[in-house]
Amino acid sequence: ELDAPIQSLFTAFDPTPIAAASIAQVHLAVSSEGSQVAVKVLRPEIETAFGRDIDLLRWLAREFLRRHPEYERLRPLEVIRTFEESVRIEMDFRLEAAAADELAQNFAGDPDYRVPAVDWRRTARRVLTQALITGIPIDETEAIVEAGFDPQDIVRKAAEVFFKQVFRDGFFHADMHPGNLFVAPDGAVVAVDFGIMGRLDQRTRRYLGEMLSAF
Repeated sequence: ELDAPIQSLFTAFDPTPIAAASIAQVHLAVSSEGSQVAVKVLRPEIETAFGRDIDLLRWLAREFLRRHPEYERLRPLEVIRTFEESVRIEMDFRLEAAAADELAQNFAGDPDYRVPAVDWRRTARRVLTQALITGIPIDETEAIVEAGFDPQDIVRKAAEVFFKQVFRDGFFHADMHPGNLFVAPDGAVVAVDFGIMGRLDQRTRRYLGEMLSAF
């Protein structure tokens, strides 16, 4: 995918993944420049497997509607089409890298939030390389306390960061479950996995802000 032998790009590459999800897995490596990095690799043949699953879902939806036409209002075929488009975007790591870069630029100089830098030389459609981050998973409260941080302070930072993303920038991390958020040694919140992002126009942001103010 990167048009080069792995030995010319990395001086070390751990073949055992440190994390794995439905469409990709992450490996620890050291770049030829000596930087510690995390390399996200799309699973082999995942596009073919995903295509089969989508075909099955479409068939099931058509069969369901044939037997229960009264549920056409739920638009199952449109739901499947939206899901397919979303996952196909998520399987192009160039888009995820661009999202990470944009988010990092939006928070440049912010001490409370960090995005691991993208290594563009080692990033392509099926491979994403970013700086390796260290930190405590944000839901491990005891470890956060042992590290000398106040969990309430971490919650405040995470909430403020998300509000900045939504209301200031209109561009936000849309997959902020605990597995994607860490507390860095300096107390900053660090995010990973930028395959699912959201955008809001100014009008929608204002509408949401007025609703929040009303509450």
